Amino acid sequence: MDLQPILKNDLVRIRPLSPKDFKKLYQAASDDLIWEQHPDRDRGTLSGFVSFFSESLKSKGALLIEDQKTGITIGSSRYKILLDYNGAVEIGWTFLSRKYWGGTYNASIKELMVHHAFKFVSQVILFVDSDNLRSQKAIEKLDFIRKDQLIINRGSGQAKNDMVYSINRVQ
Repeated sequence: MDLQPILKNDLVRIRPLSPKDFKKLYQAASDDLIWEQHPDRDRGTLSGFVSFFSESLKSKGALLIEDQKTGITIGSSRYKILLDYNGAVEIGWTFLSRKYWGGTYNASIKELMVHHAFKFVSQVILFVDSDNLRSQKAIEKLDFIRKDQLIINRGSGQAKNDMVYSINRVQ
C-alpha cells in the first residue's frame, strides 16, 4: 500500500509530509486547545512538536493536509499498517487547526483516506484516547464502529485506555 499518496477533493489536498513542511505544520499545531484532550499535550510546544514531527517523518506514512482553496496547511494525519490486526491500516495522529473543526473537513479527510486504504486492505482502524471525547464524537459522526478498549503503553510509563474504532470495506 502507498502510505503517502496524494489525495484531493474540493476541500483538501493531502500529500506526503516532507522536512520542509516543519514551519507550516508547526504554525497549525501550535495551539494548546488542539492538544488539551490529547495524551501528549506538549505537541503544541516547540519541543513537543519537534519530537512529533521527527516521529512523523520516520513513520514513512505521514501526510500534510492543506486547504484546497487557500493552500494553507491545516493539519496532518498518518497511515500505519497493523500487522497485529491482519494487515489492517490505521489512520491516526490526525489533527486539524481549530478553524476546521466541526464542519465537513474531518469527514472529507477520512473519506479520502479510507477510500485510498480500501484499494489495498479490507479494514481501517482508529485508536482514540478514552479521555479525548472531542475526537471520539467526531469519529462517531462517521461510519466507524466502536469495537474495543485497549490498554496502550505509550512509552512514557503511563498506560492509557484507547478506544478502538473500525470500518470494513463492503465486499
